[in-house]
Amino acid sequence: MLTFSEAIENRTFIMKIKNNKTYLPRDISWMYFNRRILQEACKENVPLLERMSFLGIYSNNLDEFFRVRVASQNRIAECEDKEARQNRMEALGILKEITKLNSEYAKDFEVAVREITQRLKENNIYLVKENELDEEQLQFIYNFYRQNLDGRVIPVWYSAIKQMNVENDENIYLAVKMHREGTGSKRPAAEYAFLELPVSICGRFVRLPDKGEKRYLMYLDDVIRCCLPYIFCGQHYTDFEAYSFKFTRDAEMEIDNDLRNGMLQKISKGVKSRKRGEPLRVVYDAMMPKTLLKQVLSALYLDKLDTVLAGGRYHNHKDFMKFPDCGRSDLKYPSWTPILKKELSGSESILQLIREKDRFIHVPYHSFDSYIRVLQEAALSKEVKSIKTTLYRLAKDSKVVKALIGAARNGKKVTVVIELLARFDEASNINWSKRMQDAGIHVIFGVEGLKVHSKITHIAMKNGADIACISTGNFHEGNARTYTDYMLMTASRPVVRDVNAVFDFIERPYSVTHFKELLVSPNEMKNKFLRLINEEIKNKEAGKPAYIKIKINHITDVYMVKKLYEAAERGVPVDLLVRGNCSLYTGLPELNGNLRITGIIDRYLEHSRIFIFAAGGEEKIFIGSADWMPRNLDNRIEVVTPVYDPDIKEDLKRVVEYGLHDTLQGRIVDGKGTNAFPEVAETGYFRSQEALYQYYLEKETNVDKQNNHEE
Repeated sequence: MLTFSEAIENRTFIMKIKNNKTYLPRDISWMYFNRRILQEACKENVPLLERMSFLGIYSNNLDEFFRVRVASQNRIAECEDKEARQNRMEALGILKEITKLNSEYAKDFEVAVREITQRLKENNIYLVKENELDEEQLQFIYNFYRQNLDGRVIPVWYSAIKQMNVENDENIYLAVKMHREGTGSKRPAAEYAFLELPVSICGRFVRLPDKGEKRYLMYLDDVIRCCLPYIFCGQHYTDFEAYSFKFTRDAEMEIDNDLRNGMLQKISKGVKSRKRGEPLRVVYDAMMPKTLLKQVLSALYLDKLDTVLAGGRYHNHKDFMKFPDCGRSDLKYPSWTPILKKELSGSESILQLIREKDRFIHVPYHSFDSYIRVLQEAALSKEVKSIKTTLYRLAKDSKVVKALIGAARNGKKVTVVIELLARFDEASNINWSKRMQDAGIHVIFGVEGLKVHSKITHIAMKNGADIACISTGNFHEGNARTYTDYMLMTASRPVVRDVNAVFDFIERPYSVTHFKELLVSPNEMKNKFLRLINEEIKNKEAGKPAYIKIKINHITDVYMVKKLYEAAERGVPVDLLVRGNCSLYTGLPELNGNLRITGIIDRYLEHSRIFIFAAGGEEKIFIGSADWMPRNLDNRIEVVTPVYDPDIKEDLKRVVEYGLHDTLQGRIVDGKGTNAFPEVAETGYFRSQEALYQYYLEKETNVDKQNNHEE
């Protein structure tokens, strides 16, 4: 742990780097990251339907960001304790910048939606409104309503409620203004209602009959607009106006852990009585009449710190992630089928293969089925005594859980550590836990005060030749199709013993445990990483090979930020691949160009964590589950493992080098949010994900050729 003097020194540094604007707040850096996703939706060389998907990802990310991070900043900003004044002012400043960036990006988003919609028309895919339908299409919509929506759309009068306190912020709503026909010169006052769109039942987009090569789609919003006379049948209204809106609720409080514990307590006690679940962001159709908008905002009980943003006709654009492809596969990325590694897909025992040599898979380039095979063989093998694993998120129809249940039924002792606090997956994890318990699996529900975020599996054999799998991502078949994650399968006794010790630590989390091989948080991971960086600084000064190359999701921990700055300032080349939050600036003159950061947005979500240190010429390479954030290093159980196999080390170096040289999907992360593209080499554009897939594909093809030649 850090000494008291080191803590004081670093606390001074926290203030210094913030005052000098060389520490970028996490939430501002996140806005820059999400803009990179929006940029991808605007790129002409990205297939059109993939651009729609990126718009959906951008919108979905923003919703979660407001639910969690903006909610936390709101709570800090509301703190009335005098000693928390500085934190309050910082939170207010961050909220102001978020509001500014959100407004700026929202305009770019609307432009992108209009452009992509126009491009869809050019490709014979039409999004039609309710006033653009011909008689045949109109009749289709009426029939669709009667068959699918009748009885499922129930308006609520604004005059009948005081607050929208039970409505789900996952959904989209229409605010409706209605008039009855008046008599004489008098016109009755308008009446107001809102209704929820039943997107979960029939989707956001309704496909109308094709006409030749032309494909027609309609927003569910417009289907409802078209059918308002049916919905309000018997109410004798003659005029209807309907405008969409959505809102985002406060999901939970998550204050950065770099605040002192005493200050955390003061903020927790000093905030106003803002309840979890209260709305904090509203987006509405800018054409909505002021009288109707007043009804909407009044029912949502907003306060001065909440965000109210005028937008276009449609909201909840996360639904673009499920936009119908209309049979136009030519408007999507070409298929990259996951590669089943030949060495792990034959009839030979996969457990024996791992005992002979360390193995790896890199999903989604490689098929996740290889890991499923490990579990399935372990479930059947009479030589296996027990299986232990950590589960953070689970697929809907999890083959992982099915294999574990099979192992338990075959008499193996199966232990599963499942994290019930995996955000937005809590209910799913609870359901899976019950099923596993019913099958006789020993289920451990995480650790109080520490999220279990490590991705490890331990398989104990009767002969003592145990095996471990250590991954950078969840044991989740769905994620393994879209997230890039690396998994090491090893029988190295020191590493495997440490993995088993992690499970003992989880059951006794506050016992003193030392790990010989693994870097484990919250124990010693941060200090070991700091020592590794210090070694690079010393090696540089001694004239030995020195460099740092890291692929990671987030870097916001102040201690790690400071140490990376120090390394670069003292001449160590620091090259980083950072997908998301990054609190570093690269253009500081004292760094002498030694700090370079790239962020990649492509068809796969970059998720693996790889750490490479020159170590004076004897490279040290690690993989694991931990980002460099306070939550990962101080408040979660995370595992990072060294990699010793020379072939796997070479592959990991290739992954990082390809990413650092990506000129097509890479962006320069400079701390200013410019997100500029790197210069293109004379050889042309380089796309790291495509190059990696082709490399792995050719490697397996060569294995096939070699096997055929030997036969």
